[in-house]
Amino acid sequence: MTSERVAVVGTGLIGTSIAMAALRVGDAVRGFDVDAEALRRATERSGLTPAPSLEECVRGATLVFVCTPIPALARLAASALSMEPGAVVSDVGSVKTRVIDEVEAAADPGDLGRFVGGHPMGGSERSGPDGASPAVVDGIVWVVCDTRRADPWVVERLETWVARVGASPVRMDAERHDRLVAVVSHLPQVASTALMGLATTEEAGEPEMLLLAAGGFRDLTRLAASSPHLWSDILLANRAAIAGALERYAERLLALREMIVAERANDVEQAFTEAKEARLALAAKPQVKAGLAVLQVPIPDRPGVLADLTTTLGLAEVNIEDLQIVHSPEGGRGTVHLTVAVDAAEAAERALRERWFEPLRLG
Repeated sequence: MTSERVAVVGTGLIGTSIAMAALRVGDAVRGFDVDAEALRRATERSGLTPAPSLEECVRGATLVFVCTPIPALARLAASALSMEPGAVVSDVGSVKTRVIDEVEAAADPGDLGRFVGGHPMGGSERSGPDGASPAVVDGIVWVVCDTRRADPWVVERLETWVARVGASPVRMDAERHDRLVAVVSHLPQVASTALMGLATTEEAGEPEMLLLAAGGFRDLTRLAASSPHLWSDILLANRAAIAGALERYAERLLALREMIVAERANDVEQAFTEAKEARLALAAKPQVKAGLAVLQVPIPDRPGVLADLTTTLGLAEVNIEDLQIVHSPEGGRGTVHLTVAVDAAEAAERALRERWFEPLRLG
């Protein structure tokens, strides 16, 4: 495949990860950031070539990725389009309708055939180049928005590159993208923040409350550690879709409340059963047809234990479909939640027990 000359504008977590993924497949990468310190750290982390200005960054590029906060995306994408007439330009914003509308308003109409909205569905609650890794884009869905103005070959060019660096391009219109991510990406952030806020408020009168916080609370509130500024921009940019998602979520919570208050045990159990089945299916890869099982494995908190566990399963030829670690609030131990294919669960249990682990099968 032909190598690309990639320009990354904005060297935070996603921008630096894209740079690293591009370098891994042999592309040349230049980066620019108005924050000189962020650019310095991204350069050290990834090996990209730093550029002193936006114009220098995009000059000669064949692909430009604008990876800044949402308020700056449209202006910078329009500038990149005008500065380098030979480049395909895309953004990585998690809201697409507003960004695409603003790019179409800001850019020269003759340049819009080379702009494609994008959204790599990767990242974490961490921010900045220090948390970047090419693994951030490995196997993720990368939404490609086929805008009204984009030339077909430009869309295909971006999709080809996305697949080349290890992600899975999925074409989707902007409105549908915004409606779906409001539920599966933006709503979890709001729910996590609200729960953490509730616990913090309640803790004012119960100083020992957070000492009782176990794995479930820590899992649900992990996203509350995300960048407040970043998420404020995202939620306001997608406010109509997130408002609708919040209303539907509140309806579900109130329905569960009514089941519990009315002691409708069968209904409560059915709601949990349906959610469990859906959650297990969520972790499945397309090729896993027989279903999934979850093994809960207590582990001591010491070096090498997790490596021992994964090596044990590897020697037993058991593939790990998903893995999560829940740390004990008391310290010194934790619990690994392993997801494996149903037909491999017995072999996994047997291999782990032979290594003195004590797995408990949950599903």
